[in-house]
Amino acid sequence: MSDNSNDQVQRGLKSRHVSMIALGGCIGTGLFVASGSAISVAGPGGALVAYGLMGLMVYFLMTSLGEMATNMPISGSFAAYSAKYVDPALGFAMGWNYWFNWAITVAVDVSTVALVMKFWLPDVPSWIWSGVALALIFLINAMSVKTFGETEFWMSLIKVVTIIIFLVIGLLTIFGIMGGHFIGLRNFTIKDAPFVGGISPIISVFVVAGFSFQGTELVGITAGESQDPTHSVPKAINEVFWRIILFYILAIAVIAAILPYTSHSLLGSSASDIAISPFTLVFQRAGLAAAASIMNAVILTSVISSANSGMYASTRMLYSLSNSGYAPKALGKTGSNGIPYNALLITTFVSLLTFVSSIAGPKIYMWLVAASGLTGFIAWFGIAISHYRFRRAFIKQGHQLSELKYHAKWFPFGPVLCLILCVLVIVGQNPQAFANFDWVQILVTYMSVPLVVILYLAYKFKHHTKVIPLDKVDVSPSNEEQNLSELNDQN
Repeated sequence: MSDNSNDQVQRGLKSRHVSMIALGGCIGTGLFVASGSAISVAGPGGALVAYGLMGLMVYFLMTSLGEMATNMPISGSFAAYSAKYVDPALGFAMGWNYWFNWAITVAVDVSTVALVMKFWLPDVPSWIWSGVALALIFLINAMSVKTFGETEFWMSLIKVVTIIIFLVIGLLTIFGIMGGHFIGLRNFTIKDAPFVGGISPIISVFVVAGFSFQGTELVGITAGESQDPTHSVPKAINEVFWRIILFYILAIAVIAAILPYTSHSLLGSSASDIAISPFTLVFQRAGLAAAASIMNAVILTSVISSANSGMYASTRMLYSLSNSGYAPKALGKTGSNGIPYNALLITTFVSLLTFVSSIAGPKIYMWLVAASGLTGFIAWFGIAISHYRFRRAFIKQGHQLSELKYHAKWFPFGPVLCLILCVLVIVGQNPQAFANFDWVQILVTYMSVPLVVILYLAYKFKHHTKVIPLDKVDVSPSNEEQNLSELNDQN
């Protein structure tokens, strides 16, 4: 990295920002909306098992990321760790894959903003709301990292408060204090409940749960701009684990207790129909007439928060790719406030093009979204394998665990479990397509996998990189990305 301070991001994120960003990243429409369909497919017990296992995997993933992020806190960490601890070609593939995913996701989210706004103002053209949302997100990210952190803090806080209120009202409804009659746990035992259909539905819900938890890895991105990553990152990881258990497991248990899995409303849950969000249905069951409007506002906040985080993550990844020698140097330049404006402008431009394609060319838009579909799980896979090799290299080179600022628990069980479950989720996306030899569906579902493989092999063949031997892996603590650029030059 250049010695010029203007080419470095600034550490403007406080501990409370990092904690709330990490939590807010995994609370979104996956919980507010999709949790209903999960209960309808696998039953109350199956949904709880699937979300519980995924929550456990995410915790181990976060501890793996935390150990590396406290040792080397940098922006765009996923690509950096893959390059530093595995193979520069893997860092190249992971970085561009992750950037592409979030740039597309921002476009998807601003399109969803228009759908949510139609609840109140159905006659206003959709593109106006999407344009306003994209402009707002750009401005938030262009001002300062502190502005981004404060915005995410308050939007995440709205989601957290909503869930707490939901849990209180839900429990009062279950015990008959609200809603007029005692419900108890009878919906856990009706018909085939609590487990409906055996193992297969649980695996399918596991896929849904995985998408719900995506975004937790943002703590690795924020570590590079945290004022005190050694303190804030471990704190965020420990807090997120307990909050995931509290919010997801309890929320799904409350929904399953109040709404039977046979309810047709749960089967219809989708991001475009706020009126049948399970949260809305539970509030209505408790007698709250304005439930749909309240939840629509919360989901609007959630979607904007997701787009805001996506813009931040993709911008920092592009910045990191530049400073690692994987992208043009101009994208690594920052302004006086530490914002990588060139990377921000390019990311916004790609998101805008993707959004325009949703209007002008729906088929192109569909393929772009499909191409980014599994990127989150691929990023998780990269984090797990990077940590596995980092810890093995650390010990092989004679270091003691006491030297690390944060220790990932239960090594190597954590990263190995993450690797296995990520492969299971990726393969289990659409097994029916393979059974029917439907090659179009296979391509649409799994497109991001060959894209990563192509990126990896193309870089590897061009630069003749090799997997770094464990005794040659650089495990020294560092706050600079210059080491990665030097590693890239050596290979």
